Amino acid sequence: MQSLSSLASRVRTADIVDAMGRLHRHRCHLLDLVSPTPPRRLFGPAVTISYFPSCSAALPPDSYNFKKLFYRAIEGGGEGYVLVLASNGYTEASLGGGTKLARAEKHRLAGILADGRLRDFAELKQYDLAVYCRGETTRWGGDTVTPYEANRPVVIDGVGIYPGDYIFADASGAAVIPADDVRAVLHTANQIVAADASFVVSIKSESPDLNGSPG
Repeated sequence: MQSLSSLASRVRTADIVDAMGRLHRHRCHLLDLVSPTPPRRLFGPAVTISYFPSCSAALPPDSYNFKKLFYRAIEGGGEGYVLVLASNGYTEASLGGGTKLARAEKHRLAGILADGRLRDFAELKQYDLAVYCRGETTRWGGDTVTPYEANRPVVIDGVGIYPGDYIFADASGAAVIPADDVRAVLHTANQIVAADASFVVSIKSESPDLNGSPG
């Protein structure tokens, strides 16, 4: 049986979205993402950290900080997982940077999907990670949002993500795949790739017959 990583290596986000459209009715795609590592494909099951508006009285920094929430998120082991950072609407705020996110490389995560901005693209580019976010920033975001809870369902741009769902991202966007259906979705995406390739071959050999079948 082919591994999930092998199946994912032959498809693009558009293929995943098409496959999801055949198997599910809900929206699964995320657009307008930026990456310091655009050639890298991001794929793996999600662990999540959700952010909340900063308030030192309600969310004391000793208890609500990135370090504690990160280790809570990867409590069962982080290798191969995708860290999803949900800003809860604060997409212009920084959710982390090269220093804090070095933990993701140390624990061998597959990468990061952030619904907000990240700092230190040059540094993140050097890590063995695939990183996608809303853009780069230079300003610290801790006075705007605070890490609030780990491994709870989150919503990013109208797309629900449960811990364990699979994240797929490349330079064109990202898609979220329900954990129970990931193999079926990847198989269908690979079938779409093969069918499209066959269609391209037929297009290259077709004659300009305007009375022929549509295509």
